[in-house]
Amino acid sequence: MRSHALRHTLTHLITPLLMCIGMGLAYMGAFVTPEPNHLPVAVVGSGPEAEALARTVEDGGGDALDVRTVPTRAEAVDLLRHRDVTGAYVPGGKASEVVVATAASDMGAMAAEKVFIPLAERQGVPLKVSDIAAPVDDDPTGQGLFFLLIAVSIGSYASVAALGAAGSALPMRVRALLTLGVSVVVAGIGTLLAGPVFHLAHHDLAGVFGMAWLYAAGILFLGVGLHTFLKRWTTLAMMVLFVMLNFTTSGGLFRPELQNGFFGTLHAFWNGAGFVEGARGLLYFDGDGLGRSIWTLVAWLLLGLAVTGVAALRERAAAPAPAHAGPDGEGTGPAAGEEAEEEAEETVGV
Repeated sequence: MRSHALRHTLTHLITPLLMCIGMGLAYMGAFVTPEPNHLPVAVVGSGPEAEALARTVEDGGGDALDVRTVPTRAEAVDLLRHRDVTGAYVPGGKASEVVVATAASDMGAMAAEKVFIPLAERQGVPLKVSDIAAPVDDDPTGQGLFFLLIAVSIGSYASVAALGAAGSALPMRVRALLTLGVSVVVAGIGTLLAGPVFHLAHHDLAGVFGMAWLYAAGILFLGVGLHTFLKRWTTLAMMVLFVMLNFTTSGGLFRPELQNGFFGTLHAFWNGAGFVEGARGLLYFDGDGLGRSIWTLVAWLLLGLAVTGVAALRERAAAPAPAHAGPDGEGTGPAAGEEAEEEAEETVGV
């Protein structure tokens, strides 16, 4: 009996220990040593002199930089507004200028400045920094959207534990309706935090709510559907998908140009990146790139709906016999015990 209890305890320790390993690998791998990785920058000018400056910068940076030349400062600013480059260097006789867009990435703007400081020093001119898209005063680093992402994500994946474990006795159609309602509530909470509470968003709150709802609904429906198949391992799967791989690839702290290829590749289609980049485009860049971000969130929602639909078919096909009611009217026996154990496991995971 004691050996069985020990095995039972050790089994329940697997989830938190795997979370420890996964969180360490993900967060340290993504955030501990940020380095430019094909960081896109531009040198303004035309002719041999501009080409020579660009080659000098590229030779000094190697694979860390992708350098292009553009004829005018206005074209460089346009590239920055479309987030096609992270910084642009405008050489001048009395002073040179680095043009950045801090709202796109505070860390990226700092990296771009560091790229061009040595060039200005070699030319013997002072360097002026111009920011064409600064974050609002209430969010000076522009990282508030990342913390908004965390709040909405935790509200979503933690709700999956309640809907999956505590709500497992309910028909899938009822759980789906509850999931829809929870997604609206979570998105509403996120919008209140972004707007009236912390003033991260000074306009377009309806758009922020819409993206928050798409994001939350995608996580919730995917999680509720997966619970049918993964049971107590659902929380671990949700943390891998929407914490370990999601926060690290969202671009909220470091855009992909400051991360290795693995995290940079996931940034292109992961839902957290879709939310953060979509919110940035809406709030700071006149909606540039918003369509792509919305389609990313819609794709994840469709995936969640598909998994939930498959789970409903699976449950209908399985159709277990009703459990006997205990003295208090609730199920007893192995099935009820497994549900209680599963709920405890998921609570520990959250």
